[in-house]
Amino acid sequence: MKHSEAGSSKALPPPPPPVVPPSFVPVKASGSNRTPMARRGSGTKGQRIPLLTNHFNVKLSSTSDHFYQYSVAFFYEDGNPVEAKGVGRKVLDMVQNVYNSEMGGKGFAYDGEKTLFTVGPLPGTKLEFPVLLENLSSNRTARGGISDEVETKRSRRPPQSKSYTVKISYATKIPIQAIFNAIQGQDSEQFSEAVRVLDVLLRQHAAKQECLIVRQCFFRDDPKNYIGIGGGVLGCRGFHSSFRATQAGLSLNIDTSTTMIVRPGKVVDFLLENQNVRNIREIDWIKAKRTLKSLRIKSFPSNREHKIIGLSPKTCGEQTFSLKQKNGDSPSDAVEITVYNYYAKHHRIEVNQSRDYPCLDVGKPKRPVYIPLELCELLPLQRYTKALSNLQRASLVEKSRQKPRERMNALMGALKQSNYGADPVINSTGITISTTFTQVEGRILDPPKLKFGSGGDLVPRGAKKITCWAIVNFSARCNIDGLRRDLRRCSEAKGMDLEDAYDVIEESPQFRRASATVRVDKMVENMRKALPGPPLFVLCILPERKNSDIYGPWKRKCLVDLGSRTQCIAPMKINDQYLTNLLLKINAKMDGINSLLSMEHLHSIPLVSQTPTIIFGMDVSHGAPGRSDVPSIAAVVSSRNWPFISRYRASVRSQSSRVEMIDGLFKPIAPDQDEGMIRELLEDFYLSTPRLKPENVIIFRDGVSESQFNQVLNIELEQIMAACKFLDESWEPKFMVIVAQKTHHTKFFQTNSDYNVPPGTIVDNTVCHPKYNDFYLCAQNGPIVRTTRPTHYHVLLDQIGFSADQLQELVHSLSYVYQRSTTAISVVAPICYAHLAAGQMAQFVKFEDMSDSASSHSGSAAAGAGAGAGGINQLPKLHERTRSSMFFC
Repeated sequence: MKHSEAGSSKALPPPPPPVVPPSFVPVKASGSNRTPMARRGSGTKGQRIPLLTNHFNVKLSSTSDHFYQYSVAFFYEDGNPVEAKGVGRKVLDMVQNVYNSEMGGKGFAYDGEKTLFTVGPLPGTKLEFPVLLENLSSNRTARGGISDEVETKRSRRPPQSKSYTVKISYATKIPIQAIFNAIQGQDSEQFSEAVRVLDVLLRQHAAKQECLIVRQCFFRDDPKNYIGIGGGVLGCRGFHSSFRATQAGLSLNIDTSTTMIVRPGKVVDFLLENQNVRNIREIDWIKAKRTLKSLRIKSFPSNREHKIIGLSPKTCGEQTFSLKQKNGDSPSDAVEITVYNYYAKHHRIEVNQSRDYPCLDVGKPKRPVYIPLELCELLPLQRYTKALSNLQRASLVEKSRQKPRERMNALMGALKQSNYGADPVINSTGITISTTFTQVEGRILDPPKLKFGSGGDLVPRGAKKITCWAIVNFSARCNIDGLRRDLRRCSEAKGMDLEDAYDVIEESPQFRRASATVRVDKMVENMRKALPGPPLFVLCILPERKNSDIYGPWKRKCLVDLGSRTQCIAPMKINDQYLTNLLLKINAKMDGINSLLSMEHLHSIPLVSQTPTIIFGMDVSHGAPGRSDVPSIAAVVSSRNWPFISRYRASVRSQSSRVEMIDGLFKPIAPDQDEGMIRELLEDFYLSTPRLKPENVIIFRDGVSESQFNQVLNIELEQIMAACKFLDESWEPKFMVIVAQKTHHTKFFQTNSDYNVPPGTIVDNTVCHPKYNDFYLCAQNGPIVRTTRPTHYHVLLDQIGFSADQLQELVHSLSYVYQRSTTAISVVAPICYAHLAAGQMAQFVKFEDMSDSASSHSGSAAAGAGAGAGGINQLPKLHERTRSSMFFC
C-alpha cells in the first residue's frame, strides 16, 4: 500500500456502500452443502414376516446430565511426554485408586489415547497427579546386554518402578439430550459425540476384562474362541458392540466378529508352523526376523514381558556381550561371555536347543538384550496384520461360519458374558440394556420375472456368434480335446453359436521356468504365427488355480495390446455346471446378454423405461493393508443401450493410495475438453442409444461410511453434475444417489425357524435411521451353513421422485441382472461390476512397469500423459476393440 505524499494530511474515509435496491435477490454462492435426504415414507409391497434382529433396546433414565470431556496427558519424571502405548490405562487405574476423593469419587471412561469422559464435572478444570507404577513390564537392560530379570536376582534390587505425572484439563461438555433429539429425528450436531462416549464406555469395560480391542470389536483369551487356519495364525472369535440411533430408540448392536492373531506359545513352535517346516534347522531366519518383529513375548523363568525388535547377529553359542561382575561391594572389570555360557553359569540353565540358533533381541537398537529362543513364549491376543493366503482365507471362511440359530446363541452368550450391568461407570450414565432381540417387521418382495430366451431353460439372449477364437495352454495338465468337445456341446444346448477353436497353442517346454512376462510374450509370438490375425476371443488355461503370476500380464497383453477378449480358467473338475458358468462369462464378454428382466424387455420399469436413464455403479479398490506405495483403483460402470439396464461398460483410473473419494470423475484440461470418467461414459450412453442424453442419472456408490456421505453428495456428485454441464450448459438431468453398505453388523433372523430369512426380505422400519432414508435388503438366497448378511442401502438424494415401493423394487430387480449368475446376488449388479473392474485392472497392471506416457484410464480417449495427481502413474488405455466390452465380467 502506498502512503500519501503529505504525511500530515489525514486519509480520506472510505466511500459509503452502495444502496441495495429492495428488489435485489441474492445469488447463491458456488459450492454445495447437501445433506442426506429425509425419509418420505415406507414401502408396503410384499408378504409381511415377523423377524428378530441383533439390536438390543437401550433405555436412558436421565436426559438433563452432561458428558464432560477432558484432555489427558502423561509425562515421565523428567517432564518428557509418554509415547508408549498401553501405559495410559495402567496409570489412570492407579489415579482412580489413589486419588478417588480428589476426583470427586467419579468414575471415568478413557479412550486409550488422550481423552477421558465423566458423567458430571470433576472438582476442577485442571488437575495434576503424580503416579508411581511398580513392576511395569519394560525393556530396560541390565549391564552386559542380558535382560534385567537375571540381574535383579543377582543384585537383590527391588523391582523396576517408574514415576509419571498425569495432567487432566477440561475440554467441553456434551448434553445427553443430544441422543434423544437424534432418536426423535431432530438434527443434533452433538449426537455423534455423545454416542462416541457410550462406545468408549464399552471399550473401557472390555479393557478391564483384558480383551483385545479392535475399534468396537472385543476378543477374549479363550482357547474355545480360536480357529486354526495354518501358518501359525489363528482366527479369534469375538464380538462387535456399538450403539446406534434407530426408529425404535437407542439400541446396542451386537454381532460376532473374527480377527487374526498369532498362535501363542513357544516361539520355535510358531516359526515351524509359520514357515511350514518340520525342523528348526530349516527355518529361514531372515523371514523369521520380519515375522517376529514387534511381537510381545514372556521370558522364563521370571515371567517378564518384552517386545521383540530383532534377532542376534550370531548364534546363542557365539553371541557375546560384556558382563560386569561384582567382587564384594565393588565392581570389577567387564568380561566377555556368550549368551549360552551366561545362562549356564549364572542361571543354571543349559539352552541346548537354542545354542546353534539366533537369540531374540528385546532391547533397544543401540543397547541389545538377548534371550535364547527356548526361554520365550509368544503372548496371547497379538494381532496378525499381514495378508492371508488363499488357503488361509478359505479355511477361515469354512471354520468361522455360523448358522442363524448358532449365531443367535453366540450373541446372547456374548451379551451375558459382557455383564454391562455390573460396570459402575456404565451404570452412572443411567443406561439399561435389554437382554432380548428386537422384533421387527419385514416384507418379502416377489422376485422379478426373467427372460432367458425361448422357454424356461437357460438360453442366453442375444448370444453372439464366436468365430475366430483360440485356446492357449500354459503347461496345465488338461484334456483339451475333451474340453473343446464338451464346450461346443454345452454351447449348442444353451443356444450359443460357438464354432470350434481355430487352434490350440501349447507353451514351449523351454519357457516353463521363465518369468511370467517372458512366458506371456512367447505365447503371443506363437499365437501370431498360428493364427491368421488377432483372435476375437482367447480361452487361457492356467497351471495354478489361484494367484497365478501369469494372470496379470496375460490380461494386460490381451486387453491392451491385442484387443482380444479373454477368459482364464484353471479347471480341476469339468462338468456341465462348470461349463455353463464358463459360457455365461464368455457370452457376456462377447457382447451377449444371458438374461433380461421381463419388465426390462417390456419397457415397464417405473420412471426408468419411460425416461432416458443411465445407471452408474462406483467403487474404489485399495491395496493390501500397509501398502501405501500401491495406488488405489477407482472404477465407474454405466448402463448402455437404454431402455435396457443389463449391459454395462467401465472406466477405471488410478489415484492416491487409500483415498476413497474418486477424483477423476471430471477433468477439464481445455475449454472444450474433459478427460474425466463421466464424460467418457455419457458419450458411450449417447452413442449406444438413439442419440439421447439421459434425463435421469441413478448413482450407486459402494465402500463409503456414514461419515463420508456428505463428501459423496458435495464432492463426487458435484463433479458428475459439472461433467454434465460441461457437455451441455442447458442440460439439467435429475439425480439419485444411493450408497450400498455390506460392512455393517445388522442381521435378521426368523422367529420360529432355524433357516435364513427368505430371499427378497426387506426391512425399512424399527432398526432403520430415525430420520434419513435407508433400508436393508436380503436379495440373495442365503446358504444354509451361514447367516445371510443384508445389504444396507442409504438413499442420499432423490430428484427423480421414486416412491418407496418403486425404489425398493428397482434395487431388488438390479440384484437379478448380474450376467454371471442366473439368481439374485447380494448387492445391485452395477456395484458388483465396478468392484470387478477395479479389481481386474489392479491385478493385470504392475505399477512399477507402467509407462509414464500411458493413458490414465481404461476407456476410450486418452486422458493425459504422465503421472496423475500426486505423482500417481496412470493405467494403460484398453484397446479400442475391448474398451466398451464387459471385460470384467
